Amino acid sequence: MLSIKVLGPGCANCRKLEEIAREAVATLGVAAEISKVTDMQQIVAYDVLKTPGLVINEKLVSSGRIPTPASVAEWIRAAL
Repeated sequence: MLSIKVLGPGCANCRKLEEIAREAVATLGVAAEISKVTDMQQIVAYDVLKTPGLVINEKLVSSGRIPTPASVAEWIRAAL
């Protein structure tokens, strides 16, 4: 099962990124646990300077922007 984390304080961009991640998981039909990380110390531990951030299987794949759904799907495929 994939571990997907959305890093950020809960802003609109963070919610949008979570929505994109959930859509990508559903489209690909993969099992994934999607969680939100709002604690700034944990976020900084991933070397994220700007949120939102996206971590797949403990690897930071995006930060400071909202990636396209196609990009998120590709990152999930690569992590499988």
